[in-house]
Amino acid sequence: MKNPALKTHYIFYIGEELPQPEAHLVQSTNAANAAANLGYSTVLVYPDKKAKAINLANLARPFQPRKTPIELIKYYNLHDKLKVAPLPMPWPIDHFRSKFTDSNTIASKYYLPFHILPTTKLVHSRNWNFVKAAIKNGIPAIYEHHHHEDKPFEPEIVTNPLLQIAVTVVETIRESMIKNGMPPEKVIKLHNGFNSLFMQRQPEKAAEWRKKLLQDENQHLVVYAGALQQFKGIDLLIDVAKEMPNVQFACAGGKPTEVEYYQQLVKEKQVHNIKFLGYVLHNELASLLQAADILAHPHCSGKAATFTSPLKLFDYFASGTPIVSTEIPSLVEFQDTQAIAAWCEPDNPSKFAECLKRVLETHPRKIEGYPDSIEFVKQFSWENRAAKILSYVDESLLPQLIA
Repeated sequence: MKNPALKTHYIFYIGEELPQPEAHLVQSTNAANAAANLGYSTVLVYPDKKAKAINLANLARPFQPRKTPIELIKYYNLHDKLKVAPLPMPWPIDHFRSKFTDSNTIASKYYLPFHILPTTKLVHSRNWNFVKAAIKNGIPAIYEHHHHEDKPFEPEIVTNPLLQIAVTVVETIRESMIKNGMPPEKVIKLHNGFNSLFMQRQPEKAAEWRKKLLQDENQHLVVYAGALQQFKGIDLLIDVAKEMPNVQFACAGGKPTEVEYYQQLVKEKQVHNIKFLGYVLHNELASLLQAADILAHPHCSGKAATFTSPLKLFDYFASGTPIVSTEIPSLVEFQDTQAIAAWCEPDNPSKFAECLKRVLETHPRKIEGYPDSIEFVKQFSWENRAAKILSYVDESLLPQLIA
């Protein structure tokens, strides 16, 4: 039997290569980063599909926690306490459609029981198969689940005492999880968080963004940061920009194909005052948010509006920049706060444009940011979220604090 004293790691598993410009990867990496900041020996584990040839040394000792590479630190705004352990996935893994050559199967069935298990105290993942594998191998686990699914949960897993807690971000998903078999006492709703680096004021870098994006210093700048998808309100924002030709709009985020699509669309629509910047590294995004006169949250109505996680909203808050947001179910609880400057109905470009014009008049840009917004968001730090989740874990199953 392995010495239980060696079980020190708090493992966060992501079933996709890093880095990629996906909101759920921002969420998962920042959740792991926060656990490391609390002082736990936290290791972010993910497949490394760049392994072209079979390196026998790597396959013999594939789980080797190491310092987080600078590329990931910049991409996701991470700190220096988090460690990573990319799992080598040489050919033919993921090159053929088969359960047996799927990287998540390899991670759950091979790497976890034989290489990760001996030093692991706790597992945390949005990958249900990895969570199941952890529990079957006697490792306590935390499961994150952020989207609606009709698939029932396996009773033997959800009732197992090793499944400590399941976490979601909105009540509607919590309800659907319970409907699918998750015990009500094992699932909590907890918002995402914001990265503390977004709160650091960066006036010089913000000024550089304004110089780069604006035609003259008196022009207003409206910024959107997030996924470039129709349901997120990007098409609506293009129509808004057309109604406000003297205001410059900038969208940060999206995959190269999405950026290309929307650049073509604005050409066809002859909208000349909206720029698509592509994915902006998180160590540069904070200053872009601070550079804006207003931050836009133009989500459409529909099914996605009931479960969309307001991930970017917390980074918006931390920037101290006035926010104009659409009224959607997943944001209802924020309607009483002064941190959002204006609300307007979804799916209506004219109403959104009216809101922007009004806020430009009532909320002049402050280099130091608006304190209401900055104070309000402090409760939503990733570290506070991590501590809250771990408060549901049996004390005997928690990893030891190392710092």
